Amino acid sequence: MIPNPWVILGVLLALAGFYGYGHHKGWADRDIEMQSEIAVKNEEARVKEQELTKQLTENSTKLMEANNAITEKQSSLDRAIRAGRVRLPSTSCVQTSSSPTPSSGNSNAQTSESDGEVLRLIGEIISQGDRNTAQLNACISAYEAVRSQVNGK
Repeated sequence: MIPNPWVILGVLLALAGFYGYGHHKGWADRDIEMQSEIAVKNEEARVKEQELTKQLTENSTKLMEANNAITEKQSSLDRAIRAGRVRLPSTSCVQTSSSPTPSSGNSNAQTSESDGEVLRLIGEIISQGDRNTAQLNACISAYEAVRSQVNGK
C-alpha cells in the first residue's frame, strides 16, 4: 500500500509549521527574558553610578577644602614673610663674590628684599607640593572607591 503523496506533503507541511511556530515563540520568549535581564542590570549599573558619583563628589569636596587650607596657609606665610617674622638664618646665606660689592649705601635692605623673595618662592614651592600631594591623595581615594565598588568589595 502506497500512501497518498498529498497526505505525506500535508504531514510534512504541518510539521514544518509546528517547528516554525515553536522556533518563533522560543526566540520571542528569549528576547523578552533578555530585555528584563538587561533592565535589571541597567538599574544595578545606575545605582552603582550614583554611589560612585556621590563618592567622587565627596572626594572633590575634600580636595577643595584641602586646597583652601593650603591657600590660607600660604597666605599666612606670605604675610609673615612681609612682616619680617620669617627670616633666613644669616650664617647660612654667606656668599662670597669675586666682583666688587655694590657701592649702594643700603646693602642690608637689598639682602632683606632678596631673602624675602627667596622665602616667598620657597613658600610657593611648598604650597604647590602640598596641593599636588592633596590632589594625588584624592585621586588615589577616588580610584580605590571606584575599584572597590566595581569589584563588589
